[in-house]
Amino acid sequence: MHLKKRLALAAAALAVLPFGVGVALANPHAPSAQAQAATPQTSSGGVKIAYYDQWAIYQNAYYLKNVDQTGVADKLDYMIYDFENIDPTNLTCFETTKATTPDPGGETDPNAGDGAEDSFADYQKSYGSDISVDGTADAYGMPIVGNFHQLQQLKKKHPNLKVLLSLGGWTYSKYFSDAAASDASRKKFVSSCIDMFIKGNIPSQGGYGGPGTAANIFDGFDIDWEYPGTSTGHVGNHYSANDTQNFTALLAEFRSELDALGGKHYALSAATPGGQDKVAKIETDKIGNYLDFANAMTYDMHGAWDATGPTNFQDPLYPSPGDPSTAIPPGTEKYNTDDIIKAYTKGDAAYGIKGGFPANKLTVGIPFYYRGWTGVPAGPNHGLYQSATGPSAPHPLSGNVPGIGMYKELSGVVDNPSDTFYDPTTKSAWFYDGTSFYGGSSKQSIKDRADYVHCNGLAGFMMFSLYDLDPGATLFNEAVNDISGGAPSSCGGPPTTTTTTTTTTTTTSPTTTTTTPPPGTCSAAAWNAGTAYSGGAVVSYNGHQYTAKWWTQGETPGSAAVWTDNGACSGGTTTTAPPGSCTAAAWNATMAYSGGAVVSYNGHKWTAKWWTQGDTPGSNSQNVWTDNGVCNS
Repeated sequence: MHLKKRLALAAAALAVLPFGVGVALANPHAPSAQAQAATPQTSSGGVKIAYYDQWAIYQNAYYLKNVDQTGVADKLDYMIYDFENIDPTNLTCFETTKATTPDPGGETDPNAGDGAEDSFADYQKSYGSDISVDGTADAYGMPIVGNFHQLQQLKKKHPNLKVLLSLGGWTYSKYFSDAAASDASRKKFVSSCIDMFIKGNIPSQGGYGGPGTAANIFDGFDIDWEYPGTSTGHVGNHYSANDTQNFTALLAEFRSELDALGGKHYALSAATPGGQDKVAKIETDKIGNYLDFANAMTYDMHGAWDATGPTNFQDPLYPSPGDPSTAIPPGTEKYNTDDIIKAYTKGDAAYGIKGGFPANKLTVGIPFYYRGWTGVPAGPNHGLYQSATGPSAPHPLSGNVPGIGMYKELSGVVDNPSDTFYDPTTKSAWFYDGTSFYGGSSKQSIKDRADYVHCNGLAGFMMFSLYDLDPGATLFNEAVNDISGGAPSSCGGPPTTTTTTTTTTTTTSPTTTTTTPPPGTCSAAAWNAGTAYSGGAVVSYNGHQYTAKWWTQGETPGSAAVWTDNGACSGGTTTTAPPGSCTAAAWNATMAYSGGAVVSYNGHKWTAKWWTQGDTPGSNSQNVWTDNGVCNS
């Protein structure tokens, strides 16, 4: 989920004062004929998107100047400014200054966000020269000040940076269902948002604003509806069985009206669910027609809403057989990024998800904050999957809410190698100091997710949120460097859960071994139906040795195409093909091959070094194929 800051309004002073973060501790019809699908821009794997929070200027004193001076603005493609609310009466975009219900009561108040907004932060807060992007103080008589004016300055210094405005979020999603309910309500809502935030006709308040004063700040919208068609959002959120189709229709209306503006392409993104139960409520096969990006919220999968544990990863990349959490009904899967991404792109029949969302428009979410517990015994593995006495201690910059902490607040733990642990099965990090346990990002986990993005043809990273960072922007720089790089040397699926011993190389012909065990023995580990194998893994089965061409689990060697039969184990009877004939499957230009896959082409045998599709063996510019020589020579 995306977290909405609580602000306490000091009415007498007409100023917004810091109060805390609204951290959720609760477990987180067709388009009209006029709404024609456009062709949004696509990406190639290195897109960098990050959220900047409206409220970051308060107790965190994280200004847009920080985004500039730390080099963040130079490295981003899109920065998303969050969040704006929906008027509960008119079902339109609006501006005012009114606080939400502060936590902890806010999480149980169904009306916590009703009528709440922060126009003071948006365009009424005056900036001195010490905190402004360009180093000049706001002057009397300026049409707007606040974050909006700072965004103007930031874009002037960084003309390639696109800034989107996010609507909704955890606390502000209550009235999405109503605003999207009919063609008329969708048109009214979308046109009001475009008029206010694209055309810049913000209301005159506090001596600022007015027609056109906020024009040319935002390059599009981000829709953060949490969540269509389900009660799993904030308590009190409105929802309907029609939300599934209406969400698609709302995106179509935004796309249509943005395109009608002309002059340039206005981007449209959506923060989309990170769980199969919620993905099932959106039309994965249709929304890609209207979106430039879907930013999958692949975090907040586990946290201290389960106050006594078991402790778990916040953002597991892959599932683990040791995961003690309850399966997501009605299927048997548990929360993890890989299953979620596959649900979007390929579908998931167990949850009724059709798939069909373009992979190159889908980003993986990277959290810059941590979910935690305290009173955690070490157990057999440094606090992982253990009980707890309660949520981890609160921290002031993240709102004094138990169970959560920013990277910059957890110095000495999340940046301490002695407290940092990594799980090779889920490819996820956790941090344990002997008492407290935190799940979240590490340099290694970010690197593995960048590899995953590249290997699966995804768009890039979405990062939440910038004000969680330390002054050196450690996690951000790691993410940018990794996602801007190329594909890894090897792309496989989930790692194997058992260790196999390989005694043959992947570049030899089926009848040649590099070592000679005693006659009749199989030196490779026996195939196990419950083990997940990556491409290149070697096993033995029924007296033969087999090599996996790509990721597999439960597919029997000798009867599944994923396995290459390398012949009888040493000392057994081997059937050798005539010289020059190829036993490996023929290369297919339309097939995706993982690292270690073996094919035949033009009488030669070839092994893939990493993930590839359409690269011809022997003539590929990426040098992805290793020539193992003439077949059976």
